[in-house]
Amino acid sequence: MAAKGGNKRKSATRLGYNERHAKSGISVPLPDIETFPNQYKGYEITIVIPEYTAICPKTNLPDFGTITLHYKPNKACLELKALKMYIHAYRNIGIFYENAVNRILRDIVASCRPVWAKVTGEFAARGGLRSVIEARYPE
Repeated sequence: MAAKGGNKRKSATRLGYNERHAKSGISVPLPDIETFPNQYKGYEITIVIPEYTAICPKTNLPDFGTITLHYKPNKACLELKALKMYIHAYRNIGIFYENAVNRILRDIVASCRPVWAKVTGEFAARGGLRSVIEARYPE
C-alpha cells in the first residue's frame, strides 16, 4: 500500500501479519552448535528431534514439531549435546516454521560444513492444518 506523496509503506495483511512477524527470530542469538572431527568418509547421519517447540510470533502460542536433520559430514560432525541446547533455545523465540527450518539449516551448515544437508520440520496440526517444511544445502 502506498501512502500519499509516493512513500511506500508495508502494511499488515488482512489477518494482521506484518514484516516484524515475518522477520521474527531470524537473527536472535542462539547457542553455538559445536562439532568434533569426523574420522570417516562416505556415510550419512540422521538426527531426529521429536520435541521441538517455539512461539508463533503473531499469536504467541506454542508451536510443536519434529525436526529431522539428515547430512553427510565432511570434516566435522555435529556434537549432540550442543545441538540439543541449540534446539531447546527455540522454546523462547517467536519464529515461523518456515524461518525456523531454514535458520536451523543455515546454522548447521555454518557449524559443520557438510557435503550436503537436509532439515525437515514436521509440525503439529493447528486449526486442522499440518505443515511439513524442508530445506536443503546446497540448494
